[in-house]
Amino acid sequence: MNAEQLQSLIAAGLPCEHIEVSGDGRHWSAVIVSPAFEGKRAIARHQMVYATLGQRMHTDEVHALSMKTYTPTEWQAN
Repeated sequence: MNAEQLQSLIAAGLPCEHIEVSGDGRHWSAVIVSPAFEGKRAIARHQMVYATLGQRMHTDEVHALSMKTYTPTEWQAN
């Protein structure tokens, strides 16, 4: 798995205005901006992203994913 593949998987399962993914093939970091995060706490947002990856998290294809999740309004404020 590479960063582009991981980014594509997230974007396919979640409407995103912005995604940045970096990592070494097992350990990943992502910044994800989605209107779907509106009104959701951080844990719910992370669960939404994990859902886009499905079994890849359970089979160790994606060993670790650190995330910063924002709504478009939060992202604009940064």
